[in-house]
Amino acid sequence: MQEEREFIKKLLNPKTQNEAFKELLMEYQRPLYHHIRNIVLNHDDADDVLQNTFVKVFQYLKNFKGESKLFSWMYRIATNEALSFLNKKSKINEISSEELQNKTIDNLRADVFFDGNEIQLKLQKAIANLPEKQQLVFKMKYFEELKYEEISEILGTSVGALKASYHHAVKKIEAFVTVN
Repeated sequence: MQEEREFIKKLLNPKTQNEAFKELLMEYQRPLYHHIRNIVLNHDDADDVLQNTFVKVFQYLKNFKGESKLFSWMYRIATNEALSFLNKKSKINEISSEELQNKTIDNLRADVFFDGNEIQLKLQKAIANLPEKQQLVFKMKYFEELKYEEISEILGTSVGALKASYHHAVKKIEAFVTVN
């Protein structure tokens, strides 16, 4: 934790912030991209949201209180940016967020950055049918292999509630995959 505080000081110091921000990008760009991509599903959209995330991180770092890990704080920003992006996109297209997700899943076959097969498309459709919170918990636990404690910090939810959400999500996904 002391090491993280020193790193944050470097990020906030005008003399060292450029170099420190490059370090931050090297460390978190890939995992944040994958986290965002799991939410928005589309590569180009994920790139846009990732860029907005790092702008917000840089803009609000001075407000970071250190009550959570920097990693958790950045993931929370990325999650909120991704969800806001999807809400805006569904409003612009005048469709529900569920319709937007289904449309995006249907377009995954044409996405050169998606290397999944029919089973993975079916899994994405099953996930799209879950409530938003269960989607987030399932994706963070299943795809990103985050620990419940990390997800708890990111989403601000108790570990017990997360375990219940994950369990319900798995059961719904199993039912969807079995029926379809």
